[in-house]
Amino acid sequence: MVSRLTAETDAAETGDDIVQPFLIETSQLRGRLVRLGSVVDTIVSRHDYPDVVSEILAETIVVAGILASGLKYDGVFTLQTKGDGAVPTMVVDVTSDGEVRGYAKVVVERLPEAATAAVPVLLGQGHLAFTVDQGEHTQRYQGLVALAGESVAECIQHYMRQSDQLDSGIKVAVGRRDGAWRASGLMVQRLPDEAPGRVAMSNVEQDDWRRAMVLMGSATSDELLDPDLPPRQLLYRLFHEDGVRVYRPRDVRAGCRCSRERVTRVLTNLPAGEVAELKEPDGTLAVVCEFCHAEYRFTADELMVLARPDA
Repeated sequence: MVSRLTAETDAAETGDDIVQPFLIETSQLRGRLVRLGSVVDTIVSRHDYPDVVSEILAETIVVAGILASGLKYDGVFTLQTKGDGAVPTMVVDVTSDGEVRGYAKVVVERLPEAATAAVPVLLGQGHLAFTVDQGEHTQRYQGLVALAGESVAECIQHYMRQSDQLDSGIKVAVGRRDGAWRASGLMVQRLPDEAPGRVAMSNVEQDDWRRAMVLMGSATSDELLDPDLPPRQLLYRLFHEDGVRVYRPRDVRAGCRCSRERVTRVLTNLPAGEVAELKEPDGTLAVVCEFCHAEYRFTADELMVLARPDA
């Protein structure tokens, strides 16, 4: 479904927790607007993070949503950071059916006073990796980029400039409204030209690109996060002079793929000595999911059965 936006389009539309693909008509530039409300608040609020950590995790969640929505895959897209800072690890993944989860590992002692949610401050030096895993018997795709930028979005733009041959602009906003976390991201891309041997943009294309970047940059954080400003109305406000068409939006939701069955399989495959080290003094064992904090507890008798799968 494709529709051209007008001033009267979707006046009553609401639009949280969606990905809205679009096309700027005059330049044929494509884009995606991601608007997250309860999804990002649910994921971040599960953990007792300092605000700056919640902020950078929320940014990573919306960036992962932007990237995953531009790929054709049947499996899991994962965005992961590794650094030597106060937040040595962040992991966000998005399934092909729109389920999102994420967490951050925090070393509170390393947090500087008056810390900001900037990559050099919280993550330090390291890298950002994104992986597409489509299951067994398929080849995993992985990209790596240094943590070079003030934000996660800047790191991704750096990677795209260096290795993806896609002109891409990204703008992300994160904040709280009425106590709840919200996040939104806007990406505009120029698709690679299929004509053989043609790489550089023409003068007209360069002008179109610069204009699109200026228009995208004019979107304020308040506009991106405003729950009362529907995504399609925001896109019309930004790009209506050049014409903008939208495609069917895609819903996203917070969720986790952990289960007792998965944990049982992991414990069954662990050496008996490692399982014994994980046991509590009373012989039981509890496994807590880093993503959703669900706890799976096993009694001493259950662990004995797992240690002897033929019993």
